Amino acid sequence: MTRTEYRLFAALALSLTLHLLPFVPNSDFEQKKPPTVAFTVAELRPPPAQPAAPPLTLPEPPQPAAAEKPAKAKPEPKPEVKSQPRAPQTWTQTVREHLKKLDAAGQFYPAEAIAQGLQGQVDVLLIIDETGKVTAARVEQGSGHPILDEAALRAVRSLQSLPADAPRQVVLPVRFRLR
Repeated sequence: MTRTEYRLFAALALSLTLHLLPFVPNSDFEQKKPPTVAFTVAELRPPPAQPAAPPLTLPEPPQPAAAEKPAKAKPEPKPEVKSQPRAPQTWTQTVREHLKKLDAAGQFYPAEAIAQGLQGQVDVLLIIDETGKVTAARVEQGSGHPILDEAALRAVRSLQSLPADAPRQVVLPVRFRLR
């Protein structure tokens, strides 16, 4: 064999030894290895069972307010206010104004909830007919306080004559915040 063949043979033997060394037991030559971390494969679980959505309910029939009118006499609006043309409102502005009117009359935020310091947001699903009246409403996501959920349902069920741009189905967030 020539000198070049010996070098080639030695390189091949060294390479083979180094490649087989990890498969030989106790080949770490007493070196300390860092502890290995065992990984586990996560199990896929089915999503938690969602409670069935409550059925849609029809709005409460309007209560006769004849007995309340003498107790709550409202001043007549000024004539110049009626003569000014109002800009067309979107359905969201109409809802916002209606809720402000209820709040001003003390019918929006329950006094018991205010006394307890309850706050939250109630997402209410509304079904609106062609005339702009709420035909059905239900709580989609509650606030965690049943008294606020019921107050939100009462407020949105009293909506009447929404503008034509109102969608037929919408989830409306109703927020209760203490000032």
